[in-house]
Amino acid sequence: QISKMFGTVVVGVGIAGLARIRDLMNPMPSSPSEHLKLLGFVSRRSFGNINETKQISLEDALKSKEIHAAFISTENRSHEETIRMFLEAGKHVLVEYPMALSAKAAHELWEMAEQKDKVLHVEHIELLTEEYKWLKKEVAGKDLVKGMLHFTGSVLDENKSGFPAFSGIARLTWLIDLFGDLTVTSATREKQKDKNYSRMTVHLQTANKKPLTWIEERGPGMRREKKINFCFTSGCLENFPQAPRSSVGLFMQDQNLFAKKLLGQVSKEELAAEKWRILRCLDLAEVIQQYCEEPEKIYS
Repeated sequence: QISKMFGTVVVGVGIAGLARIRDLMNPMPSSPSEHLKLLGFVSRRSFGNINETKQISLEDALKSKEIHAAFISTENRSHEETIRMFLEAGKHVLVEYPMALSAKAAHELWEMAEQKDKVLHVEHIELLTEEYKWLKKEVAGKDLVKGMLHFTGSVLDENKSGFPAFSGIARLTWLIDLFGDLTVTSATREKQKDKNYSRMTVHLQTANKKPLTWIEERGPGMRREKKINFCFTSGCLENFPQAPRSSVGLFMQDQNLFAKKLLGQVSKEELAAEKWRILRCLDLAEVIQQYCEEPEKIYS
């Protein structure tokens, strides 16, 4: 029996796109990734070749019968349109988070993938890190009293990356994956244009009405880091351990998961839970954006 191969194309060659090209060219031995064959990459800039991979036009990538799947690593703003084009062309899609910058678009794209019987996979490497795996074990079975997740990072161009609730959706994904379904109780955002500074503060609630706060803060020279403070009936958790790096890179782990889906090796239950989580986070991101953009309430 000849093993099934899926021709792939990488769209966008920023940091993630280059990591994708590297991992597709060097799959882990005897992993699902061995079923992916990189046939080219698409970029608006002209490169010629990267390693042995040739640059191809978007039109050729969409038309090619040899290409079965696209890895989309473009800027956030163009994810939606690019996913749509590849699904319409009957290709499977792997896209970096966030899959779209509106909940409506995300639901539409997901429906389209289902109608066309194609895999739509959204990368969530933040759930694959060793520090997160440790955190998940640590939180399991504990009763939350209240919690906070505070992210800081350098400035993003919002025209490209979208509103902070979408560009920072990895944080929301953590909270939902750790504590189950959440609702937004309020959200505000402070911006200092002259200083290029932005701070979004989101108040959430668990199903048991326990409060969680998510702060997404960005400014020039701010170090990329996450601070946590989760208090349980049994005590508080404030620091990450020094987790060793996994021997398998995060993008490679994600690529293996995508290949598993293509090979039909992921259970319906897992796929349904993942779909729920991804769309739920995007729904919440949109609610957060609406809260932050509401005109200030004026009390007469």
